[in-house]
Amino acid sequence: MIRVVLADDQDLVREGLRMMLDAEPDITVVDEARTGAEALASVRAHDPDVVLMDIRMPQLDGIEATARLVSARARTRVLILTTFDLDEYVYRAMRAGASGFLLKDGTRAQLASAVRTVAAGEALLAPAITRRLIQDFCRTPPPDAALATVIAKLSGREVEIVRRVARGLSNAEIAAELFLADATVKSHVARILAKLDLRDRVQIVVYAYESGIVRAGGSNETG
Repeated sequence: MIRVVLADDQDLVREGLRMMLDAEPDITVVDEARTGAEALASVRAHDPDVVLMDIRMPQLDGIEATARLVSARARTRVLILTTFDLDEYVYRAMRAGASGFLLKDGTRAQLASAVRTVAAGEALLAPAITRRLIQDFCRTPPPDAALATVIAKLSGREVEIVRRVARGLSNAEIAAELFLADATVKSHVARILAKLDLRDRVQIVVYAYESGIVRAGGSNETG
């Protein structure tokens, strides 16, 4: 059973989300929170698999709450709820360690699928939207000398895989492009996460753009 905490300051939103999730046979809502501070307390008390986290909440917003969960090495994954599909706050939440984001007007099927995906340890990436977010809001990549230092942390194959993760490709799609087994790509991704001390694929995407391994609007095959 996937255990979920709902964090949103609007009662109607939480009630609607609870109704949809509790209708799923493999998902249960274990608690609700109205603020980021309450969300952190709820995670400590209930150890959920997933927090559905609104961005704009009183006392402590969803971005800071996400950052604190990640810095505490909590196993709970964060799925950001937003009313905007392009929003600087969503990008900041991705940088803070959120595993994906979901529009509040999504369907029950989309909501349940997103929760299952994130609970399984995968990242919820909408490639086109994610790339547009990063291109709009990411900080300027470092100069080429700094990029060389970044790339030196990774093998040539790992750099190739980082670039493809940043394009939104799945392990199977990367394996097909590079003529590798799916399991080999999965192992490479795990090593990349460990080497760079990243949480999941969302943070690989952010890292790829901010480090300059992938350049917004330009060629990605440098180095």
